[in-house]
Amino acid sequence: MSATDKKYLQLRRDVIKQLYVNKMLTLTELSALTHKSLPLVTSTVSDLLEDGYVLEHGLAPSTGGRRALNFSLNQEKSRFIVAVAMDQLVTRVVIYDLLNNVHMDPEIMEFPLSADPNELIKLTSFLKDYIGRSGIASDQILGIGIGMPGFVNAELGMNYTFFKLKNNVSLKSHLTKELGLPVFIDNDSSLIALAELKFGAGKDLKDVLVVNIGWGIGLGMVINGSLFRGHSGYAGEFSHIPLSQSNKLCSCGKRGCLEVDTSLIVLVERAKQEIANGVSSRLEQSFQDNSKLPGDHFLDAARDGDPLAVSILSEASFLIGKGLATLIHIMNPEIIVLGGRGAIAGKILMAPVQHAINEFCIQRLADQTTITVSQLADQSELLGAAILVIENCQFN
Repeated sequence: MSATDKKYLQLRRDVIKQLYVNKMLTLTELSALTHKSLPLVTSTVSDLLEDGYVLEHGLAPSTGGRRALNFSLNQEKSRFIVAVAMDQLVTRVVIYDLLNNVHMDPEIMEFPLSADPNELIKLTSFLKDYIGRSGIASDQILGIGIGMPGFVNAELGMNYTFFKLKNNVSLKSHLTKELGLPVFIDNDSSLIALAELKFGAGKDLKDVLVVNIGWGIGLGMVINGSLFRGHSGYAGEFSHIPLSQSNKLCSCGKRGCLEVDTSLIVLVERAKQEIANGVSSRLEQSFQDNSKLPGDHFLDAARDGDPLAVSILSEASFLIGKGLATLIHIMNPEIIVLGGRGAIAGKILMAPVQHAINEFCIQRLADQTTITVSQLADQSELLGAAILVIENCQFN
């Protein structure tokens, strides 16, 4: 393939990416966003119109002259994305179309993560069955995006924490072979940050921190408008900042990590212990309902004002806020988004986090950072996995 052909295909991908994120754009807007000349963009969009990827979508608002045409992606192109969100306990999957409409209802599988590569058989069987029941032909699926915890090198497609394969085989290549579709993997917190950057509270901002509150406490960082991964791709291990005053051993093998006092697993165990000691809470009955995970019951109770859940979550949120005060001193972000599964609790998170920042952060810096709860909540990882596919797949 010639260099000219490669540049053309890259521009084609870039146009689709911009329309995917922004929904509707004019040729002038596409030219500015892709940093390519208007004639070149016009020619590329014309080809995409002919191929059925793009549709004319009415006229843009008048700016004083002739009104420009808007363009959008074609929902009827019949191209789909499989998005997978994994955490330490469950795996969720959904199929989106190019407009991020849900094409097939999401499904959930209880799947505690393990370093044992043999566990991958269960994952691939679950995904094969789900995709097979969708009735979508494989050539209509752009790819499978997977977010997962652990030390993930997205470029190499390796997870050095879970699913350790022999002979240094990458998880990405193994899953691609087993599922017969392009697979892209990334760290869950990075994908949650990517979703906030493209569709959430971080859209159009340059410096954003996204806290992934879940079974651990992850962190996705956006610096100068781009996802920051660090030298080896492992940036954002917020869980392991040594802020705990306890002597409890963390899952990483160290002591004093933030995670041992703030993860949902720990908070649920604290709630169960308090109930066993006679404290009254709606959680006593909720925890007996196996239709949802105990952590989700806990967050629902906190959101609805249960005193025990609010008290426990507030203590953990204060400690998270203390950690964020340190990050504000280092990063000076425009906004910090409290996201991931924990965002289900809503505004309950805000007061203790802000309290800690007020107490431990230099006021001039604290005043320059907005704190907010994600509106994407527990859907952010799935959306991030879909974006991962869009940013890496080929559009034939």
